[in-house]
Amino acid sequence: MDRRHLIKGFVAHGACLVCAAAARADEAHWGYTGQVGPDHWADLDRKNFVCSAGTQQSPVDISDAVKADMPGVAVDWRKGRCKLVNNGHTIQINTPTGSTLTRGDRTFELIQFHFHAPSEHRIAGKSFPMEAHFVHKDTKSDSFGVLGVFLRPGATNASFASLAAVFPARPGASMAADIDPSGLLPASLSYWTYEGSLTTPPCTESVEWIGKRTGGGRRCGYCSICLPLSPERTAYPFT
Repeated sequence: MDRRHLIKGFVAHGACLVCAAAARADEAHWGYTGQVGPDHWADLDRKNFVCSAGTQQSPVDISDAVKADMPGVAVDWRKGRCKLVNNGHTIQINTPTGSTLTRGDRTFELIQFHFHAPSEHRIAGKSFPMEAHFVHKDTKSDSFGVLGVFLRPGATNASFASLAAVFPARPGASMAADIDPSGLLPASLSYWTYEGSLTTPPCTESVEWIGKRTGGGRRCGYCSICLPLSPERTAYPFT
C-alpha cells in the first residue's frame, strides 16, 4: 500500500465504523446515476475537482491491515428533539447539542446522522445492506468526526423501528421527533484507520477514516423502502 497505510487497532471488540475529519456536503445538484453520478461530479462544480483528480478517494475496500495501538473511542449520546429531513439523497437526522464522541484527547459533538444503502465501504470485497454515518464536529476546531455503523437485517431493533416509522417520504419534507441515537450503536468498539476523503462532493481529502475491524455489522430490522436508496458505488481498492 503506497499512498494509504492501513492501520488496525483494537478498542474492546467491535461492530462500528468511525471516521474522523469527515462530513457530507449538502449540495442537491449531484446524484449517483447518469450525468450527475460519481464519474461526473468534478464536472458539475469546480469545487468538486478533487472528485476526479484526488489520489486518496473514499470509499475503499478494506482487505489488509497492520496491528497498532490506538486511542480508545467513547460515545456519550443523549435522547433529544431531532429534525428529520429527506434531502433527496438520504434521510438526515439533525440532532440537538449535548451528544459527544471522544477519541484520545479530542472531543466531537454530534450534529447529524444519515444512511447509505447499500454500504459505501466494503470489507474484503463484501458490502453491507446499509451504512449509517454519525457526523460530529470537533469542539476545538473546524474538523469533523464521523462514526459509522454497518447495518444488516435481523431481529427488529426498537430504536431503528421507531425512527423509520417517522422517516419523511417526500424529498424536501421534514418533521421533528424525540430520538435516542445510542440505540443504533453496537455494544463495543474495534476499528481500523486510513487517510481518505469525503464520499460525496466536494470529495475533500486528508480525511482520517477509522472503521470497524470485523465484518459482522449491527443487526437491525428495517425496510428498504423506508429510504431513498443510493445506487451502489465503486469502492476504491487499497493500492
